[in-house]
Amino acid sequence: MTTSVTPDTTARHVGLALFALATGGFAIGTTEFVTMGLLPQIADGVGISIPTAGHVVSAYAIGVVVGAPVIAALGARTGRKRLLLGLMAVFVLGNVLSAVASSYEFLMAARFLTGVPHGAFFGIGAVVGASMVPASRRAWAVSMSMVGLPVANVIGVPLTTLMGQKLGWQAPFLAVGGLGLLTLVAVWFWVTPQPVGSDVNVRSELSALARPQVWMALLVGMVGFGGMFATYSYITPTMTELAGFSEAAVTIVLAVYGVGMTCGTVIGGRLADRNLMASLYSGLIAVMVVLGTFGWLAQTKPTAFVGVFAMGFSASILVPALQTRLMDVAHEGQSLAASLNHSTLNIANALGAWLGSVVLAAGYGYEWPSRAGAALAAAGLILALVSGLMDHQTRPHHRRLG
Repeated sequence: MTTSVTPDTTARHVGLALFALATGGFAIGTTEFVTMGLLPQIADGVGISIPTAGHVVSAYAIGVVVGAPVIAALGARTGRKRLLLGLMAVFVLGNVLSAVASSYEFLMAARFLTGVPHGAFFGIGAVVGASMVPASRRAWAVSMSMVGLPVANVIGVPLTTLMGQKLGWQAPFLAVGGLGLLTLVAVWFWVTPQPVGSDVNVRSELSALARPQVWMALLVGMVGFGGMFATYSYITPTMTELAGFSEAAVTIVLAVYGVGMTCGTVIGGRLADRNLMASLYSGLIAVMVVLGTFGWLAQTKPTAFVGVFAMGFSASILVPALQTRLMDVAHEGQSLAASLNHSTLNIANALGAWLGSVVLAAGYGYEWPSRAGAALAAAGLILALVSGLMDHQTRPHHRRLG
């Protein structure tokens, strides 16, 4: 991983550039999750049932999975700043089209389009952020470029959900479109252009897919995070059935989860800079322990708050480490690999939700999806350990103690 620290890359300039990227992450996180809280209003607005409205969420996720690798590969020869601006322009367009949609089909297409820039923006933003700082602060820069996503769960999603309930479901999409425009301006003024090297092209980006360690890192993310989503996908009934919260109070629970995510993302970046693989191992162990005990923690309101915060915190510690690990092992294909991370996290979301549904359908209570999730986290830890062992085997003469 190379960096481009120059005299112009002052601490203030780096801070403003990372703030611009985080603003985009805040907008993306808000539009991704606000839809889940407004399904009844959306269903009424376009004349469909609530279960059918749930497909709107899936359309966005499919856009993320498809868009991230395609854009990162095909945009290899495009300057990263220009690509970020183009991605945010598509994001703004998708949200505006979502707001004016009058039919289910139109809304599905608009949400798919909105999801397309998601993974590529975070992936390319991580590469840009890491390139502006010394190698010893790469993971911190990656975490700062992504911190807007968890903050959205604390501030953006609750506010826009309330906005949608009061002003109509279209209003949040227009508001997020406005945030996207602010991000465009911020990226234009604060992110330094990064010319693409002559050796960077579609083939060099795709070369990442030929590296076993890239696939190992993607599998670690998909399996490790799948365990967390097995629990989070059913957090509302878990909190109401086990802890005894009212449905209205679940909003506070979700905000606590968002605070945990934010703290985990920030601290995870610093830990990964100290020892990347150790932070990956310890993060997966933490997820495994938290999920393994969550069924008991969720039995009372005070301990449920602790469990929810710990779940958001432990899972988010992994994100900067995984993102930086992918950039390290991808070599010439950093943008593609970093973008693929977000595709696999959406696959983890689907995998975890499916696992939780299997557990519940088998007749187990709401304390059991997290226990099944702990098994997935353990599988992710095994994969990470195998990946670390592969590193030592390929560099037998360059081991360093400590």
